[in-house]
Amino acid sequence: MRTSHLWPTLIATLLAAGCAAPPPTAGPTGAPRGDLCNAQPVQSFVGQNSTAKVVEAARVQSGALMARILRPGQMVTKEFNAQRLNLEVDANGRIVAVRCG
Repeated sequence: MRTSHLWPTLIATLLAAGCAAPPPTAGPTGAPRGDLCNAQPVQSFVGQNSTAKVVEAARVQSGALMARILRPGQMVTKEFNAQRLNLEVDANGRIVAVRCG
């Protein structure tokens, strides 16, 4: 079986992949996509209500890719995700702790 006719296709495919655009630096809403979470800069959010605006501001300021709210007694996954900001809230939705994972 001859495979020499596949080389031009393979080379063209690899060259096209190398020219692909880098991933966007902003998400669909225009907000920074984020990367690794850093909870230190967002400790000031403790005590605030967990509105959508506050959660997004905390996510952006922490550099996280995503944020989640952890309610009292809520079941959550235990895997560590360095790109996720966790906002623990009380029964009234007030942020009581901020951490990454």
